[in-house]
Amino acid sequence: MNKIWLSLMLVCVAAMTIVNPAGTLPSMIAAAESAIAVTFGLLAVYVVWLGLFELLDATGINDALAKALSPFIRFLYGDIPPLAQSRIAMNMSANLLGLGGAATPMGIEAAKLLDDGSGRASDALIMLIVVNATSIQLLPTTIIGIRAASGSVSPADIILPSLVATVITTVLGVGLCKLCAKCSKKLAEKRSRS
Repeated sequence: MNKIWLSLMLVCVAAMTIVNPAGTLPSMIAAAESAIAVTFGLLAVYVVWLGLFELLDATGINDALAKALSPFIRFLYGDIPPLAQSRIAMNMSANLLGLGGAATPMGIEAAKLLDDGSGRASDALIMLIVVNATSIQLLPTTIIGIRAASGSVSPADIILPSLVATVITTVLGVGLCKLCAKCSKKLAEKRSRS
């Protein structure tokens, strides 16, 4: 993967040098400055929300959240261990707030807990991946932060379109996962009868 990124970067720099040799270095410096500004803007957003999630974890509120979300989690994932439910609840909360980067560590922990060691992804693990990929975002914090750091006049204009798009993709993704799991079980039953 590193070779691919390095190749892309070298090709882009070479093309830029051929097209506009005088503008290559100033453009690279301006892009680096812009990237640093956006990074610091996002860092502030993540520090606040990750601190909040750490407090929720330390106070046990995440367990209450997992309990409140347990009927929904059971519908999506079936019977899973309580610790996995807790991590999925925190993961879902971070995704609802549009904090994909903050949701990732909790999602990885949940995925490890859902791994049955068979070398094949379980239905619950597949559902976790789909829900993370589509994730309903009530408040797309990361996108708002990027838009604000980039100088957008109204960075929160993305809320409604983001909500509509993520609800549609999540409903479709969950529906397709449930359908595929049902078809898979029927095929397994047919094979066991044969």
